[in-house]
Amino acid sequence: MSRPSFSDNPVLKVSRPVSACSRCRSAKVKCDGKLPACTACEKAGRENECSAANDQFARGKERSYVAALELRIERLQRRLEFAKSRKASISLHEAEAPPTVDPSRRDSLAAIRAAIHRKAARSRENSDINALVSDFGYLCINATTRDFEPSVTNMTFARLVLAASAENAMPEPKSTDLPPKQMAYDLVHYYMTNIYALYPAFPSTAIFALLEALYREDEHPARSSEYWLFWMVLAIASSAQSRSMDDDYYLKGVECVGRALPYADRALMPGYITQIQSLLLLTQYSMLDPAHLDAWYLVGFTCRAVIDLGFHQDPPQTQPLDKDKDTLEARRRTFYCVYALDRAISMVHARAFSFTDDSISVELPSASRTLLPSSGGGPLSGLPSDDPSLLLFKLRRLQSHWYQTLFKCDPAEPLPDANSFIWQQFLQMREWRDGLSASLPLGALGMFELELRYSYVYCLTPSERGPRLTTYDRVLIFEHAIAYMDRIYRIATADKNISFYTYHDALKVYFMGSQFVAVLRDAGDVLLSGSSVPMPPPIPGKAPPPRLPERLDRAAGGDNVDRSLYCLERVALTLKRYGERWDSAVGLMNSFDIISAGVIEQLKARRNARDTAASQVEQAHNQQSVPPHQGQQAPGQQEVRWVDVDVAKIIRNGGQI
Repeated sequence: MSRPSFSDNPVLKVSRPVSACSRCRSAKVKCDGKLPACTACEKAGRENECSAANDQFARGKERSYVAALELRIERLQRRLEFAKSRKASISLHEAEAPPTVDPSRRDSLAAIRAAIHRKAARSRENSDINALVSDFGYLCINATTRDFEPSVTNMTFARLVLAASAENAMPEPKSTDLPPKQMAYDLVHYYMTNIYALYPAFPSTAIFALLEALYREDEHPARSSEYWLFWMVLAIASSAQSRSMDDDYYLKGVECVGRALPYADRALMPGYITQIQSLLLLTQYSMLDPAHLDAWYLVGFTCRAVIDLGFHQDPPQTQPLDKDKDTLEARRRTFYCVYALDRAISMVHARAFSFTDDSISVELPSASRTLLPSSGGGPLSGLPSDDPSLLLFKLRRLQSHWYQTLFKCDPAEPLPDANSFIWQQFLQMREWRDGLSASLPLGALGMFELELRYSYVYCLTPSERGPRLTTYDRVLIFEHAIAYMDRIYRIATADKNISFYTYHDALKVYFMGSQFVAVLRDAGDVLLSGSSVPMPPPIPGKAPPPRLPERLDRAAGGDNVDRSLYCLERVALTLKRYGERWDSAVGLMNSFDIISAGVIEQLKARRNARDTAASQVEQAHNQQSVPPHQGQQAPGQQEVRWVDVDVAKIIRNGGQI
């Protein structure tokens, strides 16, 4: 199903009373609140004196943002209808009018005029749509806003969020009953083990208490935010285990989201911490289901909610909140969960962050232990003492620093010493890697290893501020890309996900594969020859250049030609595997096949030439080592003859002839 057009079906049609302008108020006449000037002022020829035209948002004279948008949308609707009717008229006229001149003439005045009219019509329509979309910026959503209360208006913040981020309509749920208790506990256990361990955005006890309450008939109904939490956790846990777009896990996840949507108006209502937590859950699900929701828009809404509630700053010492350590720690964990998602999504899409590091001042939360229910809902057990979420937050802060400096700095001027800056980032990330404990879950360790190699290659990617790649840089990209693809292929083809892998991993695979193809094109002879490339000399007082990574792809075997073909094959197979889960990954696979086709042909030709030469050398060696036939003297040897030798006589004479 295609995404509905906002210009054809505007969702911000809201009627709200507004205060009268100053002129109508002094004249004691009815003011319709029309913007930018009311009807009374227009009739009197005093549009510029109407308070709506100059101080509509002055202190004490605030006007409704929603009412301003209403009028703007109505005006743009009229312009759109006029543009569409004119476009239809032009098309009809052009279809009926016979050609007056030879259409083969390229300088035909009629053809030029028709092209100008068509281009102007398209430009007007695009301009109207862009103006309409840009007017959403007038909406001011902050911690004290109540313009979107469900009891006040039929336009809620949740409906705005879902309309802006929807790719396709979510199907209606097929059931109204709770899932079986055992299934719910299994899904919650999976979520807490593999996803909550990385993103502890809400208290772990909340979901456990909610489970017990929902499956007791004598309990009071839960709040909307609690129902939202329950259904979205089940949806994320189910979709994270899906291996195909039509399997039971995926369909079950879509069903759970459909069950959560009726509670969206209250769960996503601005002004409460539950709004941030609910938006974060929706963002996590969108990373697993890009066919229905766009993660980029959702993480932007989530970050705006964080800023509006002030979670990007630790509360001052004088506030009572600081006295409650648990509340402060929960607040920090919620912020850094949003921070980590924003950095990950922005980097994979090569877009700017929702907020910079300079605008935040939040200390990292303390390490915590996560409680898990047993599969049968019995006693609780604990995860290892190492906190994967804290390690992820630290890595995201490192990534945020070099990504902002290298790719999103304004103005984008070259760094004075870019090589030293990059080596320093490598050193900090290696130190972070050395701090990982072997007691971490295997899923978290594998994900961190992939994220580190992805960061190495991303940091070396050419940018306006970074230097040109050296041969040593290309060797680093070559080795890290092969190691990355070897591991991600095994993860993608495994029977079960043991960490939080999403559609964005398909984008990362495409990125790593494209960088691998690029270095093979630029320095294929050096990389494929296997010759040693010297490390750049260290600069006194600066971080040393990183060493080449240890070769781990033992399964590839052979020289760098075989390893390169093996890596490119793994890229295509991994994208094909992800294409069974996400339609968009099929497009990535087809695009990669196009950009890598020439390199693969060259590698295969090089391998054939190598194998042919090796076969000739082996054949020549075999011919030289064949033993001579009986009665035939081997070349290069002289026949040894013993003439008139009596062996018995030699023995009798003590060895003398």
